[in-house]
Amino acid sequence: MVDLETIYQAHERIRGTVVETPFAYAPRLSEQCGAEIYLKKENLQVTGAFKIRGAYNKIASLSDAERVCGVIAASAGNHAQGVAMAAQMFGIKALIVMPESTPLTKINGVRYYGAEVILAGSNYDEAYAYASTYGSENGLVFVHPFTDTAVMAGQGTIALEMIDSMSDLDAVIIPVGGGGLISGMASAFKALSPKTEVIGVSALGAPAMKESFEAKKAIDSTSVRTIADGIAVRDTSEITLGHIIECVDRIVSVDDEEIANAILFLLERQKLVVEGAGAVGVAALLHDKLSDLKGKKVGVVLSGGNMDVTLLSIIIEKGLIKSGRKMKLTVTLVDKPGALMKLTEMLQGLNANIVHIDYDRTSTTLAYGDANVMIHLETKGEEHQSQIRALLKEHRYLSSEEH
Repeated sequence: MVDLETIYQAHERIRGTVVETPFAYAPRLSEQCGAEIYLKKENLQVTGAFKIRGAYNKIASLSDAERVCGVIAASAGNHAQGVAMAAQMFGIKALIVMPESTPLTKINGVRYYGAEVILAGSNYDEAYAYASTYGSENGLVFVHPFTDTAVMAGQGTIALEMIDSMSDLDAVIIPVGGGGLISGMASAFKALSPKTEVIGVSALGAPAMKESFEAKKAIDSTSVRTIADGIAVRDTSEITLGHIIECVDRIVSVDDEEIANAILFLLERQKLVVEGAGAVGVAALLHDKLSDLKGKKVGVVLSGGNMDVTLLSIIIEKGLIKSGRKMKLTVTLVDKPGALMKLTEMLQGLNANIVHIDYDRTSTTLAYGDANVMIHLETKGEEHQSQIRALLKEHRYLSSEEH
């Protein structure tokens, strides 16, 4: 375990600099899941994620000589912003290596704090390899996102705040990628509240840590693919795996569809913007991966909120279609005056609101004299959509639907 005294020292270092985020009851989520659920809102940190805790503690622990050299880190975004902000506070140089696919919002977030950014590699592990070599060649101090004791201790301060606020949690649910967050937090919980079950949640598309935990040995993945980029780690760290085997009770996984549903749920029902990695704990609860927690008092860590707005818009659009609040139809009409008006009047009669319409009479799949009309509708649920389908069928319209 990470030494408890080291975590307490980290808490003293970050006090007054890092936000002590709310740990609040979630009524709608509790009702839906049948448990008493509280959310630790690390998405409300200044940098938008918990990573500032470990980064600040690490840089605060450096000697004056090490700070003069400057620091380097590899990150897909959240650790990068944490290191950049902490370096700016101490007035030292910071260089961040990020994967080439990193969203512009996260790159700009790092540059905002004055750090230099280098884009290298297609994923975190390739960016890490580049940063490690570059740092050694240029005398920079490497700030690892999860295998460093000072970083893990910084992340463990989240557990201290949760326990101080609520000492009788039956379980705590924590995102798992490289394992730094859960290593620090699990160490604190096992030392101060050993009855609390520590549960990790990983992305199905980044299975390395879960498979390693179950096999009790390090197993690397050949590739990772998930919308939860904050936990998309390909290779397993022997260091964090050792902490996890010792302190974590179990790990479950969720797929991208479940993560997207959780993001939308938190946005709509909790009024919280939470990124994929931060939403995995809620995804596990919503999709019955942890049904044995019903009736128990559960803490869930929302680890970050740095969501790429392009991805968020896609999640919202798909969520509206899946929940029956939006419908995309292609209807074939006879291409003559009044045909489109007749169709729209029918839809108006069912109170279906047209938000987008497109007309195509040149497709090679159409018979001469026909046209396809692509219509996006706002609807009021599955029953309403069934009425629309039935009406089209009654009037013998050929139609297809996008799901």
